[in-house]
Amino acid sequence: MNHVFVYGSLKRAQPNYHYMTDSNNGKAEFLATAVTVQKYPLVIATKCNIPFLLNLPGQGNRVHGEIYRVDEKMLEFLDEFENIPTMYQRTVVELEISEWAGGTGEENITEAFVYSTTTYQPDWPSLPTYESYDSNGDHSLKFVLREDRK
Repeated sequence: MNHVFVYGSLKRAQPNYHYMTDSNNGKAEFLATAVTVQKYPLVIATKCNIPFLLNLPGQGNRVHGEIYRVDEKMLEFLDEFENIPTMYQRTVVELEISEWAGGTGEENITEAFVYSTTTYQPDWPSLPTYESYDSNGDHSLKFVLREDRK
Protein backbone atom coordinates (compact mmCIF):
# COMPACT_ATOMS: atom_id res chain seq x y z
CA MET A 1 0.00 0.00 0.00
CA ASN A 2 1.09 3.53 -0.78
CA HIS A 3 0.26 6.87 0.82
CA VAL A 4 -0.97 9.70 -1.42
CA PHE A 5 -1.50 13.34 -0.41
CA VAL A 6 -4.33 15.07 -2.27
CA TYR A 7 -4.77 18.83 -2.08
CA GLY A 8 -7.25 19.69 -4.84
CA SER A 9 -10.25 18.27 -6.66
CA LEU A 10 -9.74 14.74 -5.25
CA LYS A 11 -10.31 15.80 -1.62
CA ARG A 12 -13.54 15.00 0.19
CA ALA A 13 -16.43 17.30 -0.85
CA GLN A 14 -14.58 18.29 -4.04
CA PRO A 15 -15.63 17.61 -7.66
CA ASN A 16 -13.40 14.57 -8.32
CA TYR A 17 -13.62 12.90 -4.91
CA HIS A 18 -15.92 10.21 -6.35
CA TYR A 19 -12.89 8.76 -8.17
CA MET A 20 -11.28 8.05 -4.77
CA THR A 21 -14.31 6.07 -3.62
CA ASP A 22 -14.96 4.14 -6.84
CA SER A 23 -13.79 0.56 -6.17
CA ASN A 24 -13.39 0.03 -9.93
CA ASN A 25 -10.35 2.33 -9.66
CA GLY A 26 -8.86 0.43 -6.73
CA LYS A 27 -8.88 1.00 -3.00
CA ALA A 28 -8.35 4.32 -1.20
CA GLU A 29 -8.66 4.69 2.56
CA PHE A 30 -8.70 8.14 4.19
CA LEU A 31 -5.98 8.30 6.86
CA ALA A 32 -5.53 11.91 7.96
CA THR A 33 -5.63 15.58 7.22
CA ALA A 34 -2.18 17.10 6.87
CA VAL A 35 -0.16 20.11 5.78
CA THR A 36 3.09 20.17 3.83
CA VAL A 37 6.19 20.75 5.95
CA GLN A 38 7.67 22.94 3.22
CA LYS A 39 5.91 25.77 1.43
CA TYR A 40 4.74 25.22 -2.15
CA PRO A 41 2.76 27.44 -4.54
CA LEU A 42 -0.77 26.05 -4.87
CA VAL A 43 -2.30 27.91 -7.81
CA ILE A 44 -5.49 27.70 -9.82
CA ALA A 45 -4.76 27.83 -13.54
CA THR A 46 -5.94 27.14 -17.08
CA LYS A 47 -9.39 27.95 -18.45
CA CYS A 48 -10.65 24.92 -16.48
CA ASN A 49 -9.52 26.37 -13.11
CA ILE A 50 -7.44 23.33 -12.16
CA PRO A 51 -5.50 23.38 -8.87
CA PHE A 52 -1.76 22.82 -9.40
CA LEU A 53 0.93 22.34 -6.78
CA LEU A 54 4.03 23.81 -8.41
CA ASN A 55 7.19 21.89 -7.57
CA LEU A 56 8.91 25.00 -6.23
CA PRO A 57 9.71 24.13 -2.60
CA GLY A 58 10.15 27.11 -0.30
CA GLN A 59 7.71 29.35 -2.21
CA GLY A 60 4.01 29.90 -1.56
CA ASN A 61 2.31 28.41 1.50
CA ARG A 62 2.20 25.25 3.54
CA VAL A 63 -0.55 23.39 1.69
CA HIS A 64 -3.41 21.61 3.45
CA GLY A 65 -4.83 18.34 2.15
CA GLU A 66 -5.66 14.73 2.90
CA ILE A 67 -3.63 11.54 3.07
CA TYR A 68 -5.00 8.29 1.66
CA ARG A 69 -3.66 4.75 1.75
CA VAL A 70 -4.09 3.40 -1.78
CA ASP A 71 -3.46 0.05 -3.41
CA GLU A 72 -1.45 -0.42 -6.61
CA LYS A 73 -4.58 -0.36 -8.77
CA MET A 74 -5.64 3.04 -7.38
CA LEU A 75 -2.10 4.39 -7.71
CA GLU A 76 -2.06 3.36 -11.37
CA PHE A 77 -5.48 4.96 -11.86
CA LEU A 78 -4.30 8.20 -10.23
CA ASP A 79 -1.15 8.26 -12.37
CA GLU A 80 -3.32 8.05 -15.48
CA PHE A 81 -5.94 10.46 -14.12
CA GLU A 82 -3.24 13.03 -13.31
CA ASN A 83 -1.68 12.67 -16.77
CA ILE A 84 1.75 11.48 -15.63
CA PRO A 85 4.18 12.75 -16.92
CA THR A 86 2.49 15.29 -19.23
CA MET A 87 0.60 17.39 -16.69
CA TYR A 88 1.84 16.18 -13.30
CA GLN A 89 4.65 14.17 -11.80
CA ARG A 90 4.44 11.94 -8.74
CA THR A 91 6.99 12.88 -6.10
CA VAL A 92 7.36 12.44 -2.35
CA VAL A 93 6.44 15.24 0.05
CA GLU A 94 6.97 15.53 3.80
CA LEU A 95 3.76 16.18 5.75
CA GLU A 96 2.75 17.26 9.23
CA ILE A 97 -0.38 15.47 10.40
CA SER A 98 -3.21 17.76 11.46
CA GLU A 99 -5.64 15.02 12.51
CA TRP A 100 -5.60 11.25 12.11
CA ALA A 101 -8.85 9.53 11.15
CA GLY A 102 -10.30 7.91 14.25
CA GLY A 103 -8.00 9.96 16.48
CA THR A 104 -5.13 7.49 16.41
CA GLY A 105 -1.95 8.72 18.06
CA GLU A 106 0.51 7.89 15.30
CA GLU A 107 3.54 9.97 14.33
CA ASN A 108 3.12 13.66 13.50
CA ILE A 109 5.43 13.76 10.47
CA THR A 110 5.13 11.38 7.54
CA GLU A 111 5.81 11.17 3.81
CA ALA A 112 3.42 10.52 0.95
CA PHE A 113 3.28 10.74 -2.82
CA VAL A 114 1.95 14.01 -4.21
CA TYR A 115 1.04 15.03 -7.74
CA SER A 116 2.90 18.25 -8.50
CA THR A 117 3.97 19.92 -11.70
CA THR A 118 7.23 21.25 -13.09
CA THR A 119 5.60 21.94 -16.46
CA TYR A 120 3.63 25.17 -16.32
CA GLN A 121 3.16 28.51 -18.01
CA PRO A 122 5.74 31.21 -17.15
CA ASP A 123 3.14 33.35 -15.34
CA TRP A 124 1.90 30.59 -13.02
CA PRO A 125 4.43 31.27 -10.21
CA SER A 126 3.08 34.84 -10.05
CA LEU A 127 -0.57 33.74 -9.69
CA PRO A 128 -2.25 34.00 -6.28
CA THR A 129 -1.33 31.07 -4.04
CA TYR A 130 -3.57 29.24 -1.61
CA GLU A 131 -3.10 27.25 1.60
CA SER A 132 -6.11 25.09 0.85
CA TYR A 133 -8.18 24.40 -2.26
CA ASP A 134 -11.97 24.45 -2.41
CA SER A 135 -13.68 24.47 -5.80
CA ASN A 136 -16.35 26.74 -4.28
CA GLY A 137 -13.87 29.01 -2.52
CA ASP A 138 -13.94 32.79 -2.43
CA HIS A 139 -11.48 32.86 -5.36
CA SER A 140 -14.50 32.67 -7.76
CA LEU A 141 -12.61 30.21 -10.01
CA LYS A 142 -15.14 27.40 -10.44
CA PHE A 143 -13.55 24.05 -11.34
CA VAL A 144 -14.59 22.78 -14.78
CA LEU A 145 -15.31 19.03 -14.81
CA ARG A 146 -13.65 16.93 -17.52
CA GLU A 147 -16.96 16.11 -19.14
CA ASP A 148 -17.74 19.86 -19.39
CA ARG A 149 -14.40 20.81 -20.97
CA LYS A 150 -14.50 21.74 -24.65
